[in-house]
Amino acid sequence: MTDLQSYGLRLLDPGAGAPSRRGGAGPSDHKAVTIDGHTIMVPVHTSSAWASPFVAEAPDAEGRVTLKRGSIPIAQIAFPKQPRFYGLSTADGVPYSHIATLHGADVLATTVLQTCIRYESRRKACKFCAIGQSLAAGRTIAHKTPQQLAEVAKAAVELDGIKHMVMTTGTPAGDDRGARVLCDSARAIKAAVDLPLQGQCEPPEDDAWFQRLKDAGIDTLGMHLEVVSPAVREQIMPGKAQVPVAKYMASFEAAVAVFGRGQVSTYILAGLGDTREEILAICEQLVAIGVYPFVVPFVPIAGTPLEDHPAPEAAWMKSILEPLGAMVSEAGLLSKDIKAGCGKCGACSSLSQYEKGERVAEVVA
Repeated sequence: MTDLQSYGLRLLDPGAGAPSRRGGAGPSDHKAVTIDGHTIMVPVHTSSAWASPFVAEAPDAEGRVTLKRGSIPIAQIAFPKQPRFYGLSTADGVPYSHIATLHGADVLATTVLQTCIRYESRRKACKFCAIGQSLAAGRTIAHKTPQQLAEVAKAAVELDGIKHMVMTTGTPAGDDRGARVLCDSARAIKAAVDLPLQGQCEPPEDDAWFQRLKDAGIDTLGMHLEVVSPAVREQIMPGKAQVPVAKYMASFEAAVAVFGRGQVSTYILAGLGDTREEILAICEQLVAIGVYPFVVPFVPIAGTPLEDHPAPEAAWMKSILEPLGAMVSEAGLLSKDIKAGCGKCGACSSLSQYEKGERVAEVVA
């Protein structure tokens, strides 16, 4: 799984299973792939994927797909089917798939605000970000209303067995940094359906927003560092680097006090210039606070300034994920105990496969 996420996958039948994702926020230019019952997001539209040694054959008559490395068959895989809720539209004609999408096998995800004060400025934009691409292509809408999100979430649960939901957002102007719109969305969704929710935003200036988020129905919170060393943060995401790592760490402590250990997480993109030692050092600090450090391999997205930046080598990713898996296990911060969100889904990283608790459970089973 680590190899696949670093090298990507060539598809002989690009139309098989649920549609792949291009542009936008989240795991862009990916396709969901199920291996041994575990669904991961694998790059399929990147330059590295086009040169990948891994090839997925076209599905056979029973829907089985052979995964090859070169010409050698190495596994049977599957692609999750297109969800039924994708066939529906709101009363005003907006396709449900423009409001929220399937991630992994049973996770609903949405970007509430598909615009961002950082993205609107070339000087401030995160160089890896493609939040505006799906909007420009007409595959989504700029602002999903609470009513739209509630309608789609209810349908996704009833029609496709969705188990939890991720709500991220572009950063708006204002010191709440997106917390307000997440609160409004969560209240509407929880009024419509009993569905665990993760909210994701930059750290709000006022820590009081953490209790407001929880009271609104957010079960877990993600505040994403993405890059950890100050010099690389300034280079890769000059606007977001204006919120220093020290502010994130203080906000993590305040959020854990509200949501509990293991229910606050952060995304770290490995392969953008941070060293292995820098990533593991900050992960150690995060784990001590009670934050789950979700380390994922960087994926270069077409149309961004980093589209030609190489993906990290699989061996280098393993050198981070193996000790990190032991670290979170020893601290009792297992992905399976997260109530909702990216860490629980685990599709964008193979980290959960390195957690000792997960390995023991698999052996016993």
